[in-house]
Amino acid sequence: MRKFDGKELVLATHNKGKLEEISALLAPFGITVTSAADHGLEEPVEDQDNFIGNARIKAHYAAKATGLPALSDDSGISVDGLDGAPGVYTADWAETDHGRDFPMAMAKVWDELEARNAPYPRTAAFNCTLCLAWPDGQDEIFVGRMPGQCVWPMRGDNGHGYDPMFQPEGFDVTFAEMTSEQKNAISHRSQAFEKLVQGCFA
Repeated sequence: MRKFDGKELVLATHNKGKLEEISALLAPFGITVTSAADHGLEEPVEDQDNFIGNARIKAHYAAKATGLPALSDDSGISVDGLDGAPGVYTADWAETDHGRDFPMAMAKVWDELEARNAPYPRTAAFNCTLCLAWPDGQDEIFVGRMPGQCVWPMRGDNGHGYDPMFQPEGFDVTFAEMTSEQKNAISHRSQAFEKLVQGCFA
């Protein structure tokens, strides 16, 4: 496992919320985190059909363009009753002409499950794949997974994305009914980050 020994890291995203979240997680290590947007980078085409492939595309693109190590995050929800969809297309399912509409995307997931008469519990899992890539082409991959089930109607006002319809395994509330601290203690992203920290920063 290659250790991170620099002082600056590029986060391969244009998402300000993700930048703030990851900057805070890496702050104890004295690392300055900038985003792909800060460096004026475009978003590369993600044409892989799996989370690892797309995470690698983003991280290697940013690392080669900036000459700095780069970290990417590719994540999404996979619903068993939909053969693993939306999966890598989780955000695409929410795309409209006016931006992303996640309530619409959640309704689409549920309508598809209803159309297939999917059995209960309607199991699903949130997946997070992190890729830390260096300009020389080496990378390290870390994966987190939170199993659970889809519920309807949507519940809760916290979180983002598909959180209001996802009830994690072992809990009777959705991600959107949890505080950010409760969610971050168990989420797929926190699992992947724990592995990243132990592998490359500890």
